[in-house]
Amino acid sequence: MRFGILCAAPLLAALALAGTAHAAGKQNCFYARNVSGWRAAGDQTVYLRVGVKDIYRLDLMGRCSDIDWNQRIGIQARGSDWICSGLDAEIISPSPIGPQHCPVKTLHKLTPQEAAALPPKARP
Repeated sequence: MRFGILCAAPLLAALALAGTAHAAGKQNCFYARNVSGWRAAGDQTVYLRVGVKDIYRLDLMGRCSDIDWNQRIGIQARGSDWICSGLDAEIISPSPIGPQHCPVKTLHKLTPQEAAALPPKARP
């Protein structure tokens, strides 16, 4: 019994470290439901405001027609509830023939300096 407890201690410590690393990695992730604003910069780039201060740039895999004219869009998480990379999300954009599903290629959380440098038309 004592051997089992001694072997379990390093395993528990490793799991605790892995959980901490996983949580630390979530700083560049967000929940789709926390998106509070958006702005399209052309038909292949979308900027999202998440919460109050975070801004993310989403580069789409292809053109998403009329996204820069739409009043609203949707963002859908694929897989888990967290969006941590482009493959985790798709933009849903209304169109005259029905909703367009626009897969996201890359996701980048802007630094405060990058966010401040955005032109006014691109700020969410």
